[in-house]
Amino acid sequence: MIELYVSSLITFFVVIDPPGCAPIYAGLSSGASAAQRRAMAFRAVGVASAILLVFALVGEDLLRGLGISLASFRIAGGIMLFLIALEMVFEKRTQRREDRAAKVAESPEVEDVSIFPMAMPMIAGPGSIASVMLLMARNDGLERTAVVLGALATILLLTLVALLAAGPMMRVLGARIEAVITRLLGVLLAALAVQFVMDGLQVSLR
Repeated sequence: MIELYVSSLITFFVVIDPPGCAPIYAGLSSGASAAQRRAMAFRAVGVASAILLVFALVGEDLLRGLGISLASFRIAGGIMLFLIALEMVFEKRTQRREDRAAKVAESPEVEDVSIFPMAMPMIAGPGSIASVMLLMARNDGLERTAVVLGALATILLLTLVALLAAGPMMRVLGARIEAVITRLLGVLLAALAVQFVMDGLQVSLR
C-alpha cells in the first residue's frame, strides 16, 4: 500500500504540478487583495477537487458507456502523459501556461481566476483527469481506491498551500530552480507514462 501511495503521489504531483501553478496564480492574482487571493485559492482547489473526484468515481462507467476498454484508455492516457512529460522537459508546458495566463490577465472584465484558468485546466486538466481515471482503473478494492484518493487529496492540499504561499515561494525558489525541478519531474512522468502504455498493451495482447 505504501508503494501504491508513493507511486500515486508522484504521478499526481508531476501532472498537477503545484510549484508550477504557484507562479501563474501569483501573476493572475497580483491585483487582488490578500483576502481575495485566499478566497480564490480555496475556490480553485475546491472546484478542481470536485471535478477530479467525479472522474475518479464514475470515469470507468463513462468509458464503459462509450464502449471504450480500460486497456485502450490506459494506452491513450499513457501517450498523452508522455507528451506532457516531453513538454515539461523542454519547458513547452510552462510557456503555454504562461501564455494562457497572460491572455486571461489582458481581459479587464475577468476578475475571479479561480474557476478559469486555475481550477480548470491548470489543476484539473486533461493530464490530471486521465491520471486519476487510470489509477482508479488499475486499483480495484476499497483499500487501494482509498490509497489513490488519499494521494490525490495530499497533492490537492499541497496545491492549496502552494497557491496561498505563491508570492513568497517564487521569491525563494527563483526561475532557474523551478526550471530544474520541472525537468526532473518531466523525466519521472515519462517513465510512469511508458508504464501505463505497457500495462495497456499487456492486457490487450492477452
